[in-house]
Amino acid sequence: MSIGPVRLNHAVLFVADLARAERFYTEVFGMVVAAREPRAKAAFLRLPRSGNHHDLGLFGVGPDAPPKQRGGIGLYHLAWQVDTIDELEQARKILAEADAYTGESSHGATKSVYGADPDGNEFEIMWMLPRTEWGQYENAAPVDRLDLAAEVRRWSGVGTAGESAVAQP
Repeated sequence: MSIGPVRLNHAVLFVADLARAERFYTEVFGMVVAAREPRAKAAFLRLPRSGNHHDLGLFGVGPDAPPKQRGGIGLYHLAWQVDTIDELEQARKILAEADAYTGESSHGATKSVYGADPDGNEFEIMWMLPRTEWGQYENAAPVDRLDLAAEVRRWSGVGTAGESAVAQP
């Protein structure tokens, strides 16, 4: 017998400067603050199209906390899914403008750009091919060069996150 979760509901990050992290996620991701808990030095943020109470929790631990070590034990990155390849292209531009862009790749069934927040917490912004197009990638996840311009030409306007997964205001 196993636990049967539907999906990851939210993530929580420890950050050195709560205000700085909150600014980053509200400006770069367009998140809104759903709640604050001053006693815990915490903020809970929601994505604009989310039906969730909060998608990301931020807990301020102060500047004296040891920095995150890339490649060390612990969380590597979070992945945020966008609905269209056009949104992925826009995400790359926004991350570059925010000096937060760190790279990109094709994993076959998914196309991804990567970034890092001011504390070095890494994240992925990804778009998934339509399920019927996974083909050889059904059971594979290569790390290949992403030709985003070619992917946009091929898939522009194709939504795959699903309307049922997105809450309408």
